[in-house]
Amino acid sequence: MTASTLLLKNAHLLCTMDTSTAPLDRGAEIVNGGVFVRGGIIEQVGNSDDLPDHADRVIDLAGHIVIPGMVNTHHHLFQNLTRVVPAAQNAPLFGWLKTLYPIWQHLGPDHIYWSTALGLAELALSGCTTSSDHLYIYPNGSRLDDSLAAAQEIGMRFHGTRGSMSIGESQGGLPPDYLTESEPAILADSQRLVETHHDASRFAMTRVALAPCSPFSVSMDLMRETATMARSYGVGLHTHLAENSEDIDYSLASFGMRPGDYAEAVGWVGADVWHAHCVQLDSSEIDLFARTATGVAHCPCSNMRLASGIAPIRQMLDAGVNVGLGVDGSASNDSGHMLNEARQAMLLQRVMRGGDAMTVRETLAMATRGGAAVLGRDDIGVLAPGYAADIVAFDCRCIDFAGAAWDPLAALVFCGPVKAAYTIINGRVVVANGALETMDMQALLRNHQIMSADLMQKSGFTR
Repeated sequence: MTASTLLLKNAHLLCTMDTSTAPLDRGAEIVNGGVFVRGGIIEQVGNSDDLPDHADRVIDLAGHIVIPGMVNTHHHLFQNLTRVVPAAQNAPLFGWLKTLYPIWQHLGPDHIYWSTALGLAELALSGCTTSSDHLYIYPNGSRLDDSLAAAQEIGMRFHGTRGSMSIGESQGGLPPDYLTESEPAILADSQRLVETHHDASRFAMTRVALAPCSPFSVSMDLMRETATMARSYGVGLHTHLAENSEDIDYSLASFGMRPGDYAEAVGWVGADVWHAHCVQLDSSEIDLFARTATGVAHCPCSNMRLASGIAPIRQMLDAGVNVGLGVDGSASNDSGHMLNEARQAMLLQRVMRGGDAMTVRETLAMATRGGAAVLGRDDIGVLAPGYAADIVAFDCRCIDFAGAAWDPLAALVFCGPVKAAYTIINGRVVVANGALETMDMQALLRNHQIMSADLMQKSGFTR
């Protein structure tokens, strides 16, 4: 059977993010650019006039800016069921969590499925082609399998992480006891999920990582045993770390060490590890992450929403730390828009360190190839032969970009943020002309609304 082909042509500007042949500047940008794809894999990239003139499907991208699909390195997709809950709107991290835990105890399999589907659709519409998700609570029969099924339906390249909480309030942890699990059960389900769902092959659409929630919700023993299991299977490790000052205080009081020392003590540094937030890392911890190739998922909007602070991203990048972007959960953002996340990442570094602290092209590199590196992938994040055909296009003829013809790529970050016109994942068109192709949007919104209302009603929430 002959592999299907796809030709994207006539792009106003195509940014490859390929630094193997050019530095990360205008040398990696092609006017009248195009991409030829065969079997979901990029075969040729260049000026449209130099590409094949026919394919099974041809998309004319005149007037569009094309970049690699963006990579979301941290999310809690179930949280989009509980956006802007009034009692949690103005609370910092620990108070915010304690407000929402009683609502989340009513989650079930259908809540997980529909919240995942909606969240991934939202990401695809913003130009995201790969997303991780940190699912750390499993009440009422919920399973990570529910998320994996929704990701397959939407067509998103997906890294599902088996989160967990085992230390409840009665043992000095933050979560209520009713949302914790026994550590043997956590480890057993982690093993089941890896053996059942993880695909280690190049261009894999589904991967599994192991992700105890945070130092304030699991034991050091679980962290160590999880690291041992993950490395025996060759899968990634993910958790929250150094998110805010309360996080630092808890670590010092409970473990007698800062978060970086804690991570090193439990074996959670290395190229197979990425930590979310890291807002409060100090210079020695940044150096530790750089030396060990430990990754960071930077979530600027959530960090602002919860008043956690401004992560020292410029310092991390200068030290050589792998940094990607994450939208975080939609109860702390409350949006899943990757360009918005990129814009805030750039602007916050300028607030902290000055107007030249971060450029547009550095920001887009974090959103694409940076996220790929954090997730341990060498097959996405770049538009070049041999990479997955994960490609997004934005129409630059809209009102948002009027007057920005001097640098259309910069407009993606400085202006807008706008929705993607096309999102292509593994060579499959998931978004076309700004509309989701893989699931009926009205049915998706209807089912999600039913799930959200059900959750709030069971929690005794009234408007």
